[in-house]
Amino acid sequence: MACFLVPVTEAIATTAITKAMEGKEKKEADSDSSAEVQEITFSEETRIPFSKKLKWLNNMLWGGSALLCFEHIWHGEVVPFFPFLTAASNPADAAEMLHEMATVGTSMALLITCVWAGMVLVSNSMEKSAIRAAKISAK
Repeated sequence: MACFLVPVTEAIATTAITKAMEGKEKKEADSDSSAEVQEITFSEETRIPFSKKLKWLNNMLWGGSALLCFEHIWHGEVVPFFPFLTAASNPADAAEMLHEMATVGTSMALLITCVWAGMVLVSNSMEKSAIRAAKISAK
């Protein structure tokens, strides 16, 4: 009924965090580029900024939530007039809706976050192996 609202809430939070991280990374990059001598190493070029990795999570959350919202609209559970969620008009249905959000919505959000964490771990290991290979070839 409204399980897509939990990933949407997580997506809103991670979008705000992403924007803050991008600003912080940009400040750090500007302060680094203002130094007189800057030596660019292979390891700096192969690192993916954390804000970009958070964008992966945002894209997964927003995309999945949009698809679920469309599915709920298709089945008539979300309507274009107040109260927007058909289950919110009846107190018995509202309790069922909140239970679904707590169980299904939370499990979907956790699964998406776990998949993203796996992607980040794989990405980090690939970055480390590229750095090790660059150090070996530099010797």
